[in-house]
Amino acid sequence: MSRLLVVEDDPGIRSALIHALSDHGHAVESAPNAMQGLQQAIANDPELVVLDLGLPDLDGVELLRMLRAVSDTPVIVATARDDEEVVVRALDAGADDYVIKPFSAVTLDARIRAVLRRAATNGPATDLTVGELHLDIRGRTAELAGQALELSPREFDLLAYLMARPGEVVTKRELLAEVWRVSYGGGEKTVDVHLSWLRRKLGESAQEPRYLHTVRGVGVKLMEP
Repeated sequence: MSRLLVVEDDPGIRSALIHALSDHGHAVESAPNAMQGLQQAIANDPELVVLDLGLPDLDGVELLRMLRAVSDTPVIVATARDDEEVVVRALDAGADDYVIKPFSAVTLDARIRAVLRRAATNGPATDLTVGELHLDIRGRTAELAGQALELSPREFDLLAYLMARPGEVVTKRELLAEVWRVSYGGGEKTVDVHLSWLRRKLGESAQEPRYLHTVRGVGVKLMEP
């Protein structure tokens, strides 16, 4: 049994989700707005949050950023807005997956189980060090040559994924699937932009790389200088 928190303002949808997920063996709590959801997430430490983006008191993406500042609890975003920009914003803010309304309880349950499996088995549980780069995975802090790096949640996840595979060429498709949890095409530009931001914070560029090396036509690899 998994402990879930559903943050959904529509009482009909909220009630339906509670009953459906309970029928699938989950223990479900709920909140009707963003601030109550944040309070319950911090106080009760659920195993996963199902988060509606269209909340009455605060945009769901902003709530997600607030939650990510204090917790690594997996989050599945539920949204009626199916345009790529909204989905990418949510994933960049730290969402682990998303579903587009309307969706079936079977689909949501499958996504929940998949995200919880990834959280249990795929995330690195120890610190990572490559050259003068150091990541504290549990504390979600990063340092370069002893100096703190201010990384966004997505930049941290991207760097952690690459640091866990030093010297390995990783494709943009793989990064989209494993870091952004996006299985469709068309998001390569998002990867390029985040790599550019990350390079800037590492004090390098694509033309003069130290850690992040572009492999033309294939992807990127992280190497010790």
